[in-house]
Amino acid sequence: MAGTAAAGGTAALGTAGAGTARARERRPPQRAGRPSAAVLGGGVAGLTAAHELAERGFHVTVYERRALGGKARSMDVPGSAKGGRRPLPAEHGFRFIPGIYHNLPDTMRRIPFPGNARGVWDNLVAPGEMMFARTGGREDIRLPIPYPGHRPEELTPEELRRALTAALDTAFRLPFHETAYFVNRALVFLTSCDERRNGPWERTPWWDFTRAAEMSYDYQRILAVGITRNIVATKAEEASTRTVGALGEAFVFNALGRGADGPPDRLLNAPTNEAWLDPWAAHLRSLGVEFRIGWTVREVLYGDGRVTGVAVDDPGGVRRTVTADHYVSAMPVEHARRTWGAALRAADPQLGRCDLLQTDWMTGIQFYLTEPPPTVRGHFNCIDSPWSLTAIAQARHWPGRAFAADYGDGTVVDCLSVDISEWDRPGILYGRTAKQCTRTEVAREVWAQLKASVNDTGKAVLKDSALHSWHLDPGVDGLGTPNPVNEDELLIHPVGTFHNRPSAGTRIPNFYLSGDFVAVDIDLATMEGANASARQAVNALLERTESPAERCTVTPLYRPRELEAVKRHDRLRYRLGLRNIFDLG
Repeated sequence: MAGTAAAGGTAALGTAGAGTARARERRPPQRAGRPSAAVLGGGVAGLTAAHELAERGFHVTVYERRALGGKARSMDVPGSAKGGRRPLPAEHGFRFIPGIYHNLPDTMRRIPFPGNARGVWDNLVAPGEMMFARTGGREDIRLPIPYPGHRPEELTPEELRRALTAALDTAFRLPFHETAYFVNRALVFLTSCDERRNGPWERTPWWDFTRAAEMSYDYQRILAVGITRNIVATKAEEASTRTVGALGEAFVFNALGRGADGPPDRLLNAPTNEAWLDPWAAHLRSLGVEFRIGWTVREVLYGDGRVTGVAVDDPGGVRRTVTADHYVSAMPVEHARRTWGAALRAADPQLGRCDLLQTDWMTGIQFYLTEPPPTVRGHFNCIDSPWSLTAIAQARHWPGRAFAADYGDGTVVDCLSVDISEWDRPGILYGRTAKQCTRTEVAREVWAQLKASVNDTGKAVLKDSALHSWHLDPGVDGLGTPNPVNEDELLIHPVGTFHNRPSAGTRIPNFYLSGDFVAVDIDLATMEGANASARQAVNALLERTESPAERCTVTPLYRPRELEAVKRHDRLRYRLGLRNIFDLG
């Protein structure tokens, strides 16, 4: 999240505010010949940049406004610990680390963890199935997760009966011509050249590309809305076909075991801070990285053709200026662009284009249960829910944790973690949008929508009597008032977004950008994108300074070689103004 400027070694700290002119006259400090780097923000992008720079001999200080990990962190539920146990774990939203990621897993392998040969990467576990939860008495669609060498969940005869019933019910309700059309559209995208993807497909919403408006309700909810919510966390009516198609392509080949780091669905085997972020911070400290928590960036100062310092507020609210040799902005775009003044923006027009990038609400809520819910053993998507809910029961995936013994008051046995993706549609309980509801009403509404999705076939999956408590992300405030706010919005991908994403290197010689809004191969707001962008920022810094240090590896999404010949043919057709050869219109 928003952090502040980092100073090199003996960071120069001075009062800013009225003394801004003096701050512009400062020169970068030196520390025994080691270049200093200022990382602005301590989320995944900031920690990755710090990691790569520290390994290459830089003196790095990370300034973070709130807590290390940003939107990826877990957090304690206040007042929930009793009897010497830890507080109940909460989070902005559940972790999802699919096998299509390569850069983030590489970093995880380089973070030591006691007893793990491959660092915190060994803390990843793979659920054996996922589910599309239906409402109205329809059986839920359970899907085993295919992957070579990965054992799907076993099904009891009753579970098998229900799974087959759901599959056949959906198959018969989905007209054959709709299925055939969707398969054809997938083939069109798979064989499209980059020029077609970056051009017309970037300008075409996924909803239009798949002709969802002309199709049945099931087609819309499963193949249009369901895919975009599950994979891309964005709205089918707005998301560019380039974004949805590229990620869908990667997941298909991931499921086939092609070019992947692991199974398509993975999560951590403990709360995020315990399994990943705390060990990461400890490792970075061992590399000499310094952290300043509670410092807030106000402005990146510019003069004489370079960044001269950063105006920050320290934890006591005192305005200061910090300086370094190099500056890496690692804040989310909605926070970073507030720190770019007119002079800095004039020095690089791509900073101004970031104002066109859009964010939306996608926020987590956790329900703590006194009975383990007999839900699917993996993520489930409530595809008929007005608020587009996705969820997972987490404790069963934390084998080293006896939940009741380790957390809370001893009565909670599981945490049902839910992501709310749609905040602007009326719910089923109060008839109001999530933003119009109070925090308590949001919790009640989400619980009602969950029950409508999983309790509708006569089996009491979620019981009111088992609900102990709930926790809604504290970054959301003002619910039920005319001015609700969300400190942790999600970058979304409406058509045209790709062309407004900035590069990691800027025209300002000592200023670099990282974050999931920066242009990388994975065109999505993800931890993988944040990690890859930080690697690109470090590489840009090394290139500009002509450093002999080894460059960071940046691994793109997998692309099958077998399709390259047909893509070259499509490139010729595109340049001739012709459709893709499989495009039936």
